[in-house]
Amino acid sequence: MVIANPIYDVVFKRMMENDKVAKFFIGTLLEQTIETVEVKPQEFTYIDELAGLAVFRLDFIATIKTDLGEYKKVLIEIQKAKNHIDLMRFRNYLAEQYKKEDTVNDEKVILPITTIYILGFKLSEIETPCLKVERNYKDLTNKITIETKSDFVEKLTHDSFIVQVDRITDRYQTRLDKLLSVFEQTNFIDDKKIIKEFNHEVDIEELKIATDILHHSGTNPEEKKKIETEQEAWRSVNAMFDDKEKKYLKQLKDKDDYIAELLRKLDEKK
Repeated sequence: MVIANPIYDVVFKRMMENDKVAKFFIGTLLEQTIETVEVKPQEFTYIDELAGLAVFRLDFIATIKTDLGEYKKVLIEIQKAKNHIDLMRFRNYLAEQYKKEDTVNDEKVILPITTIYILGFKLSEIETPCLKVERNYKDLTNKITIETKSDFVEKLTHDSFIVQVDRITDRYQTRLDKLLSVFEQTNFIDDKKIIKEFNHEVDIEELKIATDILHHSGTNPEEKKKIETEQEAWRSVNAMFDDKEKKYLKQLKDKDDYIAELLRKLDEKK
């Protein structure tokens, strides 16, 4: 089956609009049964006036209820390239979410936050395709782990999940493997890495729905055009940041060379 690459915002948005797929995606990573989920893409446009670029971005917020009756806020970030500005932007975005109240059953509440990062680049120190960074309560006085959870602590700290799509292999055994398989960055049939062959046997209902949605996004001309537009926009942004970084590094080198020359001349005068 031919499917679209879900690393793109517009494709991921289309996939997560389906209730069963959203529950499958979040529940599989969190290893919890999700009873209800409400995904709200947060739209914004990054604008660089000097470069004349306006790039549409989506962040994803999901309010979930687990089978234990717990409500949580899940923030999902897709970061295709390792840009400093994206890291700072999401840190600010995360801080804003900690300030916000949510409405649950017509009541204003502060929800615990969980973050999911889908990375289009490799973390050199971490080889696993899927990483969980979790909190443990440790009693430092008695050197033991505390199993009881505090509502106060839960709302001030959070667990994180990191998916490195470039480290996903063709392993296809567990429910997590099958979820990750749609993000696998291989078997592309186009130079732009937008469309790929999905060669695994689909034996989970939610995965069947997800791949059908991705198939439509990858074969419908209008949907493909949206992906290409997003890809081209971010290619321009990344090139712009690369140019700025090279210019900045050259300025630093020129400054170091100038200082070194001044020091050399001072030594000669001694």
